Amino acid sequence: MNPHEIISEYYESSTKLYEILVNHSEAVAKKALSMSARHRELKMDDQFIYEAALLHDIGVYKTKAPSIHCFGDYPYIAHGYLGAAMLRELGYDSHALVCERHTGTGLSLAAIEKGKLPLPKRDMLPISLEEQLICFADKFFSKSNLNTEKTVEEARQSLEKFGEEGLIRFDKWCKMFL
Repeated sequence: MNPHEIISEYYESSTKLYEILVNHSEAVAKKALSMSARHRELKMDDQFIYEAALLHDIGVYKTKAPSIHCFGDYPYIAHGYLGAAMLRELGYDSHALVCERHTGTGLSLAAIEKGKLPLPKRDMLPISLEEQLICFADKFFSKSNLNTEKTVEEARQSLEKFGEEGLIRFDKWCKMFL
């Protein structure tokens, strides 16, 4: 599988959105792979981490987020499950799970219902170590500030809107992966 070829099927390489998506995803992949390298005892699949990190945001073009050049019809929070559907159609079910489960620190059914979020009514929490690692690495990078990596505290602060449940997961990942 070549994640760049898959991205190119949906994104025109000359666009600002392509540049944003690829730069963001490469930064997430690099951070995730560096954490994986520091924790060989966890025996994570680096090839999968690289591919899934590059594809985790593939659904953003379907959302409405003009500040990052997305002019679709769906709310931004839907990009995960939309991207998951795209990858499932291509036969990449494991990669699709990363898309679906990376929002915040993952979203439980209870959090989706409590927040009345425009998402499918099911748990969307990262389960495998690779899913958790990519979700964690993603928290350090924004698509609106591409060349800056957030500190642990800045990443944690950006998760406060997702509630205590997400902060607990983030703190656990700090101990596991940093």
